[in-house]
Amino acid sequence: MKRLDPEIIDYYNFEVVNMIVEKYGYSQMDAFRMFVLSKTHEMLENEECGLTSFGAGAIFEMWETERGTGDPKNSVYIRGE
Repeated sequence: MKRLDPEIIDYYNFEVVNMIVEKYGYSQMDAFRMFVLSKTHEMLENEECGLTSFGAGAIFEMWETERGTGDPKNSVYIRGE
């Protein structure tokens, strides 16, 4: 696995965590922990998955899809619907 540049990961972490906090009311630390420990984040860190072609909003949607279905690959962004 080729890891994504840490600065890019930091950007997505900041943006997605803020979206989680805003929508769900979690603390910054809880939201960060939930995102970083997710399959979505694991895929984001893997440069070969190509998730940086999506904006932070799409990554957030993938994370929400993972919460609901257990798999971020069920996201409309990955399925292509």
